[in-house]
Amino acid sequence: MTGDAGVRAGFELDAGALEAWMRARLDLPPGPLGVTQFSGGQSNPTYQVRVGDQRFVLRRKPPGPLLKGAHDVLREARVMGALGQADFPVPRILGVCEDPTVTGTAFYLMQHIEGRIVWDPTAEIATPDERAAVFDAMNATLARLHSLDIDALSLGDYGRRGGFVTRQTALWTRQYREDADAGRDENMDRLIDWLAERDLPDETSVVHGDFRIDNLILRPDRPEVAAVIDWELSTLGHPLADFAYHLMMYRMPPHLGGLAGRDLNALGIPEEADYVEAYARRTGRGALPDLDVFVAFNMFRFAAIIHGIRGRVIRGNAVSPKARKRADEFPELARLAWEQAAKAR
Repeated sequence: MTGDAGVRAGFELDAGALEAWMRARLDLPPGPLGVTQFSGGQSNPTYQVRVGDQRFVLRRKPPGPLLKGAHDVLREARVMGALGQADFPVPRILGVCEDPTVTGTAFYLMQHIEGRIVWDPTAEIATPDERAAVFDAMNATLARLHSLDIDALSLGDYGRRGGFVTRQTALWTRQYREDADAGRDENMDRLIDWLAERDLPDETSVVHGDFRIDNLILRPDRPEVAAVIDWELSTLGHPLADFAYHLMMYRMPPHLGGLAGRDLNALGIPEEADYVEAYARRTGRGALPDLDVFVAFNMFRFAAIIHGIRGRVIRGNAVSPKARKRADEFPELARLAWEQAAKAR
């Protein structure tokens, strides 16, 4: 990652306490410890730590009161540690600390991965051939995650088995209905009834929860996945729900960060049908007949999240331009979600 900056006000660390903790556990070169904060908008503050020519990444809970269960960085460390043991591409976990006297909150320290983070593959990847290779690598990485044995990873208790879509639909339905300030939407109301009637076959795997190209670190010199990062939303869930979330990139228009309407062949990006076929083959599936239902579910969940942002904007406690822009997108997202449901009938 690049673009690291000085530590923002309110997120400072006690460099001396951190250095003592690290030197007690790691073989570090002599010299002072330097800390900078990555400038990205992670909900869990993330820092680059330098000692001599060695670099590390530290991720911790934010300071201040937190909702129960929120910002559980130790949960992230657990899943990444387990996946690393299976040779899945994640940064190596170097240490975990629950003692708040070191940095002020619980944290974990991980390997620094040299590479590229891409936000827009149509603009930030140079050639069609490289784009094709990157998309194939993304597909293979997610398929491999969903093929891992959760019990062999000692992650059988990492979440609840079964009922993932039903539980998530109920959660976001409640959030949507309770936010009266943001109002109701006909498409959302129809979606809620439609999703409640769906009877999906159940499966359970580790799911990332936010598998997108910008949550991958690509190798600096070739189109391969060096590491998958940002495991904050990971749990046990339905692998096809996780894949459908990733697949939304094909269904969203460019102004919402998607690829719909783009000339994929000219860009070197596989068509959606080919991308789905590659995932199905890699996971040993003959077909994905309920895929449109899973896409509609993910768009519903995404629209419900934006509905909550809309409510905060209306109440005046989310006034950033980005939040206002997102709030304005809610009706379009709800419409797109219902269109996915209509395709799945």
